[in-house]
Amino acid sequence: MPSSPRARARLRALCGAAVLLTAGAGVPAAAAGTAPAWSVSPSAGGGTRPAQDGRPYFYAEGVPGAVLQDKVAVTNPGGRPLTVRLRGADADNTGTGALSLRKKSTDTGAWITFARREVKIPARTRAEVPFTVTVPADATPGDHPGAVVASANGRDSGVSVHLRVSGPTLSALTVERVRVTGGRISYDLVNRGNTVLTPRLAVRADGLLGRALDRRPRTLPVELLPGRRVTLSEPWRNAPALDSVRVRLTVTAGGGAHDEATATKRFVPWAAVAGTCAVILAAGCAALWCVRRRRHASGGDGESDVNGENGENSENGENGENSENSENGENSGNHGSQEIQGSWS
Repeated sequence: MPSSPRARARLRALCGAAVLLTAGAGVPAAAAGTAPAWSVSPSAGGGTRPAQDGRPYFYAEGVPGAVLQDKVAVTNPGGRPLTVRLRGADADNTGTGALSLRKKSTDTGAWITFARREVKIPARTRAEVPFTVTVPADATPGDHPGAVVASANGRDSGVSVHLRVSGPTLSALTVERVRVTGGRISYDLVNRGNTVLTPRLAVRADGLLGRALDRRPRTLPVELLPGRRVTLSEPWRNAPALDSVRVRLTVTAGGGAHDEATATKRFVPWAAVAGTCAVILAAGCAALWCVRRRRHASGGDGESDVNGENGENSENGENGENSENSENGENSGNHGSQEIQGSWS
């Protein structure tokens, strides 16, 4: 495989002259009444793993400093010429795990060089455009996912590039930030190694009242790229209404990657608790009102009795005073009459 600057320049020159146009053969005809759509795919006989029956993606493998060759095929089934622009791009994961492309390429996308970046394809013709992947001498070993992207007529279409740089590989995966909210179990997956991973997940939850959830390992619909973090979630529709559970997530992947993480969740039926508290509070208020009313009624009767007794005592006192005064009056009268009688005699 050529690695010197002169060999690389010669290779690029050969690629520049090697755009192959195939008219008619293998080009599907557009159905009547439908607009023909152009397509892009790997060339059947190119790459380090050629396949005569077609390849779903590009695969390339080499040591740091290697220059790898392949060809991309663009098919124009329409009745007019088509101008297609080609570029390389770095693959990425979105926050939820879907595959996407980075706007600015710094890895595989920047290492791809096309024989011609813009190709004009006649009607009903397939064009095969050679390209090279130049692996830097200081490239890290492992997987470097990318894509070949074709643009025409306001539409982009791409094909994945699976590039592996020779050297030691490490499969490492962690599961982090496990939380249970709103009937879902959310968590983060982080690829700590240098290979693309397809994780498998098992979920288990044990509570005070027994096993609350038990899901056997299943493959997640995610291709987790090296160094990427994604946030995923699992539905939990039949979560307990009242319990304290410990949720355990176990993730595995090829190459021996394995990790576990746990989270604790208390389930309390707050609506029922609030209703019960409201009933208890209402009953307490009613009981307190009854007690106060009863005490008030008892206090009014006591005052009447006391007042009655005081009235009787007052009358008795007044009567007593009157009687005493009467007696004193009679006695005074008697003494007065005696004195008068004594003086006149």
